[in-house]
Amino acid sequence: MTAAQEYDVVVVGSGAAALAAAVTAATAGLSTLVLEKTRYWGGTTAYSGGGVWIPANPLMLADGVEDSVADGLRYLEEIVGDVGPASSPQRRLAFLENGPELVRFLSGEGLRWRRTPRYPDYYPDRPGGQIGRQLEPAVFDGRRLGPLLATLRRPPGAPPLTIQIGDFDQLALALRTPSGFVRGARVVARSAAWRAARRVPLSLGPSLLAQLMAIAQRHGADVWLESPFRELVVDEGRVAGVVVERGGERVSVRARKGIVLAAGGFARNAELRRRHQPVDGAWSSTAGGDTGDAIEAAVALGAATALMDDAWWGASFLTPSGAAVFCLWERSLPGSIIVDAGGRRFVNESTSYVDVGHAQLERGAIPAWLILDGRHRRRYLFTTMLPRRTPRSAIESGFLIRAGSLPELAAKTGVDQAGLLKTVERFNRFAASGVDEDFGRGGTIYDNYYGDPLVKPNPNLGPIDKPPFWATRIYPGDLGTKGGLLTDEHARVLREDGTPIDGLYAAGNTTATVMGRTYPGPGGTLGPAVVFGYLAARHLARR
Repeated sequence: MTAAQEYDVVVVGSGAAALAAAVTAATAGLSTLVLEKTRYWGGTTAYSGGGVWIPANPLMLADGVEDSVADGLRYLEEIVGDVGPASSPQRRLAFLENGPELVRFLSGEGLRWRRTPRYPDYYPDRPGGQIGRQLEPAVFDGRRLGPLLATLRRPPGAPPLTIQIGDFDQLALALRTPSGFVRGARVVARSAAWRAARRVPLSLGPSLLAQLMAIAQRHGADVWLESPFRELVVDEGRVAGVVVERGGERVSVRARKGIVLAAGGFARNAELRRRHQPVDGAWSSTAGGDTGDAIEAAVALGAATALMDDAWWGASFLTPSGAAVFCLWERSLPGSIIVDAGGRRFVNESTSYVDVGHAQLERGAIPAWLILDGRHRRRYLFTTMLPRRTPRSAIESGFLIRAGSLPELAAKTGVDQAGLLKTVERFNRFAASGVDEDFGRGGTIYDNYYGDPLVKPNPNLGPIDKPPFWATRIYPGDLGTKGGLLTDEHARVLREDGTPIDGLYAAGNTTATVMGRTYPGPGGTLGPAVVFGYLAARHLARR
């Protein structure tokens, strides 16, 4: 082992939670090291929308939208309930009270935010629910990263367009509604303008990462790529450093102030997932390095865990390339249903993706089937496929199954024909009346967000009656695991008896989330990730 190097703070991981901790530490004048085990930095945040859910944030208050910590707390109490210490009253308050402060802090360091004012909470009809609590990063010129731009993780198969979160609902309707067409034209024009100026436009998760990294670099933080963390070093009862493998050698790195574990969850660790969950991670949308190393290292020191059986679930497609892709507007727009092998619906298709995932797992419908009629395919964007244009490869690969009738579709998919026909007949009656008597689809503002405003009386309900008919398999994918290390309101890692492990902090999916078993709204994963990364660094800076 090579001689020990020394920093004030060592951050394990390079996603949003890790970089929020690194920025906070570096701006406080602390020498800071960020460790990334792969050749690319950014983690699963790079595949995300990059939005953060922050109630009562400065941008919404500046726009005259009334919100408060009390409203946010009421909402979390209503939807999260009692799930144990991971979502204790102290942790909820720490998140809600410090979220707006974090936004102001990062804005002061140059991070540019924009609101998504029409995007509602996922349960807007519940007490404390609101519209427009999410912030997303503004488009950022990647050239400002210098050499680090080449190693920024990018979403696989992303289209060459500068898309932002606030565009998604309208882009699905780009060839259907005037507002959708205008939004699509703006996206194309914006993308062209950035490239004409010879800039490198980054949006969504890559923009959040790039802006955080630019701040961290400006304040002198070091970044080691291809440097996997191997173990925690304990000195006189305190976590005082880490062992890293770098350049084929084991390197000891001491941390005078503390260690922040923010290396993601264990979504890509098949053995660990099978131990706690009914899946192995094959349908996860996370980065390949999400294998739970940091969690297991802390557990070896006596750290407590919680919520290990849960994840940020969501209905997902498995594309011909083997990549998992979240199914969002496709299941919510009119002319679609999700059924099990018996041809029966089991969930409100337009509800929050975490609820769809829970329902699918509870049903044991793996895979389930998304059924579409010809009208849906002619009107709406499907993944990256334009309306009316279905590549032959999508059919030949078996990703999409096409049939001239519903009985033929049942035969090709193996779905029970009698059950499917009965379900469609009943669903079509709901579409005509505008009321889903079984699951209430289209009954909330969130449901309607990914609906078609031209369809009446319910923008989420349309009959399935126009051939050709289509089907694709739906799996219980995820955006990462929800369970991990138990931490307190300062992001300190706790033992089973509730006492903190001295010198050890954690944030993001390495921890058991304050959101419990639910998902409050867009950005509900990254919101607490960056806030608790910020709180970890702020607390250890006072050591």
